[in-house]
Amino acid sequence: MNDPKTRRPRQADIATLAGVSVSTVSRVLANEPGISETVRRQILKVAAEHGYPVKPAIETVAGGLALIASDGVTGGLSIFYEAIVDGLRAGAADAGMPFDIRLVREDRTTPDAVRDYMKAAGAEGLFLVGIDPNETLRDWLQASMTPTVLVNGTDPRMQFDGVSPANFFGAYEATHRLLKAGHRRILHLTGSHRHTIRERIRGFEAAIAAVPGAEGRLLPMTFQSSASREAHELTLAALAENAGFTAAFCMNDFIAVGVLEAVNEAGLRVPEDFAIVGFDDLPCALMTNPRLSTMRVDRAALGREAVSLMLSRFRDRTAPARHNCQAVVPVPGGTVPNAEPVRGADDL
Repeated sequence: MNDPKTRRPRQADIATLAGVSVSTVSRVLANEPGISETVRRQILKVAAEHGYPVKPAIETVAGGLALIASDGVTGGLSIFYEAIVDGLRAGAADAGMPFDIRLVREDRTTPDAVRDYMKAAGAEGLFLVGIDPNETLRDWLQASMTPTVLVNGTDPRMQFDGVSPANFFGAYEATHRLLKAGHRRILHLTGSHRHTIRERIRGFEAAIAAVPGAEGRLLPMTFQSSASREAHELTLAALAENAGFTAAFCMNDFIAVGVLEAVNEAGLRVPEDFAIVGFDDLPCALMTNPRLSTMRVDRAALGREAVSLMLSRFRDRTAPARHNCQAVVPVPGGTVPNAEPVRGADDL
């Protein structure tokens, strides 16, 4: 007669000890998806304690859904978000993460709509790309403990993970390049409700404040038409005041193109009479004459880093939120004299 202590346990024995069905035990031991992690761990623990041979577990990664603000990607900034999506796709593929994308109107990101999008995609994690969640959505994401990563976004309350360019420091450096070249009256063309853009405004103002005698002026934009066209009109109006402004730091390169056109139209030489620095290093920066001096954002790296944050959030859904900044690198061009970046304000 076999000794029950030495008899190899059967799946029925594991099921009885774990308090689940035999079919559930079978699916867990075969590494099949669709079983909660709590039940899976319990069955594997019982199996290991009773000497049941278990195949090495194949780690399964929950799916992710990227919601992207359609107002941004269907306009001039499509090239900016295209590279971010490439990074998201590459990072998800490397991690074995099922991944889907949906374009949405930012004002329609209600909890019910987001829940439906995620259910249809079979996703557990949410990437908000270029979207700052409204208060109602924030509350639902937190209450449901939905793993969420803001991509090209920041959360001033640090309730959600996020990844973004170093907007404050990048704007500070961009303005510093103009100050280093001797400019003391500098325009900043900008405009957005987004926290990321507000950080660029703060960086501009901090750089101006660091230099005695320097003055900066914000030229708010509405973006009701072409960004370049609006920037062109605003710059012409500012130059017509003869207020002594000799340089401009622009929120992005599209805006910088409009500024450059206006300066040329006003009969000023670039960079001798008027200097310009853009932001993002978009393809249009290579097409201007002279070539635009700008700040490079590694958009694909933002996407890959967002996936890394999501994987960490899947592993620990109660950990404190993290925000990662990607360095913004100065790109020399012909719209700033001696455009090689010099860091720090001490040598101004």
